[in-house]
Amino acid sequence: MKGLGVDAVDVARFSRALDRTPSLRSKVFTDQELASLAGRNDDAASLAARFAVREATMKALGVGLGAFDLHDVSIERQPTGQPALKVVGRAAQLASQRGISSWHVSITHTETVAVAVVAAS
Repeated sequence: MKGLGVDAVDVARFSRALDRTPSLRSKVFTDQELASLAGRNDDAASLAARFAVREATMKALGVGLGAFDLHDVSIERQPTGQPALKVVGRAAQLASQRGISSWHVSITHTETVAVAVVAAS
């Protein structure tokens, strides 16, 4: 393993941020991620979990906020329903520089907290 990151996001706080700044959705999340959550009554917990993935990926890479564009990291669903981490752009360049070629991700959320764990190898 070359890196491990974990992050937790308060769902209510994240929901308030989404309400205050509607453009946050498109600034942080890919069109594919937003489309995958379309039709839900309340997607705040799922979006908070996906935000936690971005933060956990930064930690796994050993970098801070601003090291790569937030769209460089996203979650895709496998046919089994398992989440998969997609890393492109500057994030992929940083991973390559560190010899990282594979990723493992686990995400979960309750009504109050969203958590993501990212392992880089």
